[in-house]
Amino acid sequence: MSQQRTSDRSRATRASHGWRDALVAVLAGLVALGATAALGLWAAGAADLPGNAFPNVVAAVVVMAVGGTVELSGDAGFVAETSADLSVLPLSVTLAGALVIAAGFLRPLRHRAVAGSRELLGWAARLAVLWALALIGLAALARHTFDIPLGEGTVGDIGDLLDANPEVGFEANIPLTLVLGLVWLAGLLVLALLVSRKAPLPAHLLRFQESVRPAAFAMVVLLLAYVVLGVAIGLVVAATRGHAAETFAVILLGLPNIVWLALTLGLGASWEGKVEGPFGLPMPQVLDSVLRTPDTSTLNLTSLSQYDGRVWWLMVVAAVLLLAAAFVMAARSPARTRAWQHAVHMAVALALTVLTICLLVWTAAHYGLSLLGIGDIGGSLAGEVTLRPHLWSALALAVAWGLVTGLVGSLLASRVQRRGEV
Repeated sequence: MSQQRTSDRSRATRASHGWRDALVAVLAGLVALGATAALGLWAAGAADLPGNAFPNVVAAVVVMAVGGTVELSGDAGFVAETSADLSVLPLSVTLAGALVIAAGFLRPLRHRAVAGSRELLGWAARLAVLWALALIGLAALARHTFDIPLGEGTVGDIGDLLDANPEVGFEANIPLTLVLGLVWLAGLLVLALLVSRKAPLPAHLLRFQESVRPAAFAMVVLLLAYVVLGVAIGLVVAATRGHAAETFAVILLGLPNIVWLALTLGLGASWEGKVEGPFGLPMPQVLDSVLRTPDTSTLNLTSLSQYDGRVWWLMVVAAVLLLAAAFVMAARSPARTRAWQHAVHMAVALALTVLTICLLVWTAAHYGLSLLGIGDIGGSLAGEVTLRPHLWSALALAVAWGLVTGLVGSLLASRVQRRGEV
């Protein structure tokens, strides 16, 4: 009787994560993505865009947040041309949606130790089908065209004479957005399984959970700790220094872009970039000052300290939070794990985390308008923003920090009772 009851409960549990649960998870994720993007854009003043473009811009931001592609285009007839490109992720929006969708994916799987590969793939496939439909709808909505006034003076007179009406717009690439959005979802679901202690795994993968799950969980805790710290600092800045709307826009659209960049800088990594024109990066003034030079500039603790010596605290914060993450990793690992193994696990996990940050925070944006093919006009419109990491040195530093903090974290956790993964 007991075995029959257990079998019935197991079948009921497996049947519970069906289409209804998948729909709830996807809809909740869309609400989180859309609400975060809308609030951030509203705080940035995008609600006043002409042509009722606000919903289209929100959809475009959500598409970019989940890995989709939004292409910029321009048209000004045969006498003028526009050029534009954009490669940036609004990581606050990405993080909000990822947390909600991951929670919806894991909720029906809790309280179980093992699940079959077919069951997990079937559950993920239901989510993927509904997510694909959502991506198509978002990509179809993410398109709009704006007219660009040439202003007064010679440029405006030439434009009126030649009937040049410059336009710039954006449009999501639906096929590419569908592919990249599904890849984003697959990566998110795999990461959710790696991080969650309660999520079941197929039997043939159980032997990897003792080495992978504690390290993956520690890295997620590290990244979220930086975000929480950034939110606290942002709220203090908004309350004490004014410009509350702009600060909330940064928090709701690009806070992880800033704080995860700060993590790599605290490790000693270097970036290079350039800020030109009216556009800028959603980051503190000191970073913009370093990058706003005629040539490409190097961004690291040394260059930043020339403007503000307090940036050296980034290294202290990185050391403290990395030690905390290493301690969490060791405390969640079995007691039989040796110190050198903790060091290796931490080094590999941190290197992969820094690689992910470098790929996500990488920024490139450019816009220009020329008339009769001669130079840029409308100087208030032309601009360029780039930010690229020195990747290999950043990864080498991550490995070194990981080895040291992993070893120290293991020693700190040696007096803590550890049960390991269950």
